[in-house]
Amino acid sequence: MLKTQDSAFWRGQTVIVTGGAGFLGSHVVDLLRRAGCPDIVVPRSRDTDLRDGAAIEALLGKTRPAMIIHLAAVCGGIGANRAEPGRFFYENAIMGIQLMESARRHGVRKFVQVGTVCSYPKNPPHIPFVEEDLWSGYPEETNAPYGLAKKLLLVQAQAYRDQYGFNAIYLLPSNLYGPQDNFDLETSHVIPALIRRFVEAKEAGAPSVTLWGSGTPSRDFFYVEDAAEGILLAAEKYNGRDPVNLGTGQEMRISDLAALTARLVGYSGDIAWDTHRPDGQPRRRISAAKAAREFGFVAKTPLEAGIRRTIDWYRDQVPSATINVDAKSH
Repeated sequence: MLKTQDSAFWRGQTVIVTGGAGFLGSHVVDLLRRAGCPDIVVPRSRDTDLRDGAAIEALLGKTRPAMIIHLAAVCGGIGANRAEPGRFFYENAIMGIQLMESARRHGVRKFVQVGTVCSYPKNPPHIPFVEEDLWSGYPEETNAPYGLAKKLLLVQAQAYRDQYGFNAIYLLPSNLYGPQDNFDLETSHVIPALIRRFVEAKEAGAPSVTLWGSGTPSRDFFYVEDAAEGILLAAEKYNGRDPVNLGTGQEMRISDLAALTARLVGYSGDIAWDTHRPDGQPRRRISAAKAAREFGFVAKTPLEAGIRRTIDWYRDQVPSATINVDAKSH
């Protein structure tokens, strides 16, 4: 529940949440309902293709939103990024560019653009990542097309603010996980992939599980319900032109994460690492200070508790499964 929920802010607003039926979006929509927002529009891809400018125009003309929270994205783990870099670049860029332009022309009062930690340089000058370092180098190669497509939308937001006075804000969440995540081993991120791998290995009595990479990279793992709260607090309270990180400000190595997840699942077999597979970015840990300062957001879900909830949700959805020993872990 929003700790600083402002029902008066949301009362009477029509809010479009793109991607609102997806992983992060479903949690944002749930919080909006609890905050008293009376009119939440969740465009579905079968009805509104956000790659199509005419479809966006029709959506905004019909709904006349006061705010758009743009969460829709084409994304995935290392394997998915390597398999479809062109699609990841084009579709993420074109959806956001056309949506923001249409929002400006339709007089939308606020546009909340949710970017990605993948936009940061592979080797930024500071750990934890601070927002001022966003342009200090090229992103890690395996997710650079996705990260750069999202970063284009920061440039657009700032340009539109400067020329048109358009109130677009830009948020940079770290690595998300939690209930309703994507557990498809071909496209998932690391935590849902690990959960599925270990659950299936335990059920099959597999003596070992082999995971991608060396296990040495680190990530700032951010529980999805906390992320939804941060996004809505920013929507209520933040009106600045500069990007803001959302995350925990902590990091964990993938090898330690794997050991923790195996323990929570109850898998006691061996964990091996396929070092011929890519690791991705060496380290990810964001500074969460600006979000706390600007709109009072502090992540509150400990990693172990969040993983337990995610495991419970997955087991409720998929009570039994078969092992897939060749799938990637992140």
